[in-house]
Amino acid sequence: MMYPLVRELAIDGIPVAVTCRVLKIARQPYYRWLAAPVTAAELAEAHLANALFDAHRDDPEFGYRYLADEARDAGHQACNRTMWRVCSANGWWSVFGKKRGKNGKKPGPPVHDDLVKRDFTAAAANRLWLSDITEHRTGEGKLYLCAIKDVYSNRIVGYSISDRMKSRLAVDALASAIARRGQVVGCILHTDRGSQFRSRKFVRALHRHAMVGSMGKVGAAGDNAAMESFFALLQKNVLDRRQWATRQELRIAIVTWIERTYHRRRRQDTLGRLTPIEFETIMTTPATQAA
Repeated sequence: MMYPLVRELAIDGIPVAVTCRVLKIARQPYYRWLAAPVTAAELAEAHLANALFDAHRDDPEFGYRYLADEARDAGHQACNRTMWRVCSANGWWSVFGKKRGKNGKKPGPPVHDDLVKRDFTAAAANRLWLSDITEHRTGEGKLYLCAIKDVYSNRIVGYSISDRMKSRLAVDALASAIARRGQVVGCILHTDRGSQFRSRKFVRALHRHAMVGSMGKVGAAGDNAAMESFFALLQKNVLDRRQWATRQELRIAIVTWIERTYHRRRRQDTLGRLTPIEFETIMTTPATQAA
């Protein structure tokens, strides 16, 4: 923009008319800019950039189209081209996309210490939960599952299924678990360093319910092995059994297997050949028994 230069020259004594004539710009737009250096359009774009930045910080795997959806949900209206231009100018690209400049960074630092140290045992229900996210392709695209497991009984106490892997997926799974279990104060929730579990929304949800977060190391599958074993069962018994045409079809199959087969029919050696529901029924007093 030439207007700041015109202003600086005017301060030095060079008439505005002369400067505008040399630079081949009109004087009236300059005087309008001088009265309001920040235009309404620039201010609106600055607010839009803030919304896109917040969405990118919460879900760094999102491309600009998903970031645009988040910005529109926050009340900002702009075309996709404008959204792309703002993201491009600031380098807000998906961490899963093509590397651009400094993209492809290492996973972010943990927001919690590792409180579990691969000791997947608990003396009672709601003492230690594990969580992770898995995905599977369908004819309509990918479907994502975030599940939360209580290591006391190996029961899946909460889960969330969505076609988008964003922080809301983990937050909804946590809300599902808390609604089902009730008394969760002091419960440790152990996860990997995925961006969904490091997001502000998820950390705030943990603090709101007085829960304690825990995270394993990067690339150390053993740090959450007990959760990985559940996903391995799910992969073998549901996901890889056939081709899934629609997300809804796979969603129903996952829920049916968890609630009917895994919880109520599949006996586990670590539970004394009981199912998770049977184990909790026998080992938990009626007053504290979860629904």
